[in-house]
Amino acid sequence: MTLRFVLAAMLALAACSRDDSAERRARLGPNPTFAQYLQVADADAGARRFGQCAACHSIAAGGADRNGPNLHGVYGAPIAQNRPRFGYTAALQAQHGVWDDQRLDAWLADPRATVPGTTMTFAGVRDPLARADLIAYLKTQR
Repeated sequence: MTLRFVLAAMLALAACSRDDSAERRARLGPNPTFAQYLQVADADAGARRFGQCAACHSIAAGGADRNGPNLHGVYGAPIAQNRPRFGYTAALQAQHGVWDDQRLDAWLADPRATVPGTTMTFAGVRDPLARADLIAYLKTQR
């Protein structure tokens, strides 16, 4: 392969992955709520953002657990019960409820603050639009 071919392929791929986050933010206006972020969330953008999660989590139906559990079907599932054979921490097992928009938002923002004692080493996603996109993507993976 020539360098020219590689550069052309990279440009073509970049053109296919639109980033309209600035436009979506502008539509929200000042001080949007997380519910408003969810209204403009883009599951395709979330799929692209999931790349940072894929280092530790698979998402394919029937996929294997890695350092973290497979996340297929996690949206709406009881906390720490989506993958029965995965070794969830006691701190996570002590949580009640299901993975819904609010819980996923808090978890994705700062896992260790949300569930003290978790062993998840991920620092979190600071951008609320990025979290909304990830949640929109997780909703499609059921």
